[in-house]
Amino acid sequence: MVTNSASFGRSGVHDFLLLRATAVILTLYTLYLVGFIAFNDITYASWTGFFEGTFTRVFTLLALFSVLMHGWIGAWQVLSDYVKPALWRGLAQFAVVVLLLSYLLTGIVVLWGV
Repeated sequence: MVTNSASFGRSGVHDFLLLRATAVILTLYTLYLVGFIAFNDITYASWTGFFEGTFTRVFTLLALFSVLMHGWIGAWQVLSDYVKPALWRGLAQFAVVVLLLSYLLTGIVVLWGV
């Protein structure tokens, strides 16, 4: 049996389910933000107050991790299908990992004020 060390899941079905789960989380997070924006007058004070809540911070962190997983699985699938030279695919995957981790770390620093 061939093992795949480049994906979060153990198989294609597991990756498929992770993609769908992260898509649901990201959809719910988007609706949460749109709902806040639609029903509130957006000022600096209301926006900072919104993100001071523990639920919003945890939900945002969950959304950031979902972006990380969703982005990595999607990029890995596209790159493995369309970029055949191993060197170019490896460099592209490395660039995607650096980009996604920078998103995650920036989000954590902004969100939690580390």
